[in-house]
Amino acid sequence: MKRILARRALLGNGWAEDVLLSIRDGEIVEVTAGVPSPPAGALIAGIVIPGLTNAHSHAFQRALAGRTEHRSGAGRDSFWTWRERMYELTGRLDAGNLAAVARQAYTEMLASGYTSVVEFHYLFRGRTGNDADAMFGALRTAARDSGIRLIYVPVLYERAGFDRPAPEARQRRFAMEVESFLAHHERAAGAASGRVTVGIGAHSLRAVSEASLHQVAARAAASGAPLHLHIAEQRRELVDCLRACGVRPVRWLLDRFDVDEAWCLVHATHVNDGETHDLAASGAVVCLCPSTEGNLGDGLFPLERFLRAGGRMAIGSDSQATINPFEELRWLEYGQRLASESRNVAAVEDPHVGRELFRRALAGGAQAAGQARFGLAPGAPADLVVLDAEDPMLAGHGPATLLDALLFSGHRVPIERVMVHGEWKVMDGEHVDRVPTARDFAAALTELGAAP
Repeated sequence: MKRILARRALLGNGWAEDVLLSIRDGEIVEVTAGVPSPPAGALIAGIVIPGLTNAHSHAFQRALAGRTEHRSGAGRDSFWTWRERMYELTGRLDAGNLAAVARQAYTEMLASGYTSVVEFHYLFRGRTGNDADAMFGALRTAARDSGIRLIYVPVLYERAGFDRPAPEARQRRFAMEVESFLAHHERAAGAASGRVTVGIGAHSLRAVSEASLHQVAARAAASGAPLHLHIAEQRRELVDCLRACGVRPVRWLLDRFDVDEAWCLVHATHVNDGETHDLAASGAVVCLCPSTEGNLGDGLFPLERFLRAGGRMAIGSDSQATINPFEELRWLEYGQRLASESRNVAAVEDPHVGRELFRRALAGGAQAAGQARFGLAPGAPADLVVLDAEDPMLAGHGPATLLDALLFSGHRVPIERVMVHGEWKVMDGEHVDRVPTARDFAAALTELGAAP
């Protein structure tokens, strides 16, 4: 049994004082508030909050961060020009260097306060011909070595576009026939254990046929797995869908599928008012990735309308342009402020934006990960973050504004420790394996030809 006495802890019903957390076999078994003195052997912590789920990650793109920030030609750059650089990287990756790159990304996630990651994975063939199972093995190894909780989401990728039924040459590293894909999903689900679980996904409406998406949805329903899908991320995708299908992407999906709480729709940037309302009513979670959406110039999701309609949201690091959940939430709000020329846009139920966004990201992330129990509560995984209560960022802040300070002070978040499944993975603000992880990552970049 491990015990932590938190002088202040964020429980499901808000902040509580002198909270004793009892942990056994990676699970919180008891939560008792108002315990003034620690029992023998208990760790005394200043502030404890639940760890967050990174609900959308492409770990391999950590090797691309900072390497696409220059104009690629005479025209205006966009997602589509960035994609060319991403394709170049995938041509150099294999299972060995993928493991090193993913481990670095996962280590950084833990140090920033993420304790779970949903890995939206479609790189099934590496440079040396690694198959899908080997690439999954690399991600599983990276998760094991870093200690993060992994939700592996293999993603079907069949075609180049709505009217292009075959993948392009460089997309063949991603592509699978639906039967082979479902067989890989079954093997991955059978191999998962401990802190690794398996969801399922489709890359996007442009990359899969309607018939195949129905098969993926049927597998998700039969297995109880969360189902993830990129949708309406770029304006060109919207235009292409209108031309090929006569309807917008989100409307097309809602009209043809039973979208419900099991679905996680990533980005959904380009939605109109009717789609926003119906998407919120479906119970699906929308995963927003503000740092990547901003980096790629995708556009802004209509957050306030969605939240006021009862919508559910999560956050993700996506392309790894930023690995920091508090920065994601800050820029989620700042984007809305810039677009609306107003402040505190996301405060639709709680007057404090920090409390509102953190609460929504916690619940929505757990939904996207397929986790029924979450937070600092009995029966939930012991995944938590210890903050330094004496840090100047938090000086003078009480329960009303603590989370506002974490999101909007704009400094390094004062994380002392991070626990996953009852094990300390971050101590004194640093991941316990930071040095060897960084060394292996640097070697992988050299191998990839991406070293500075």
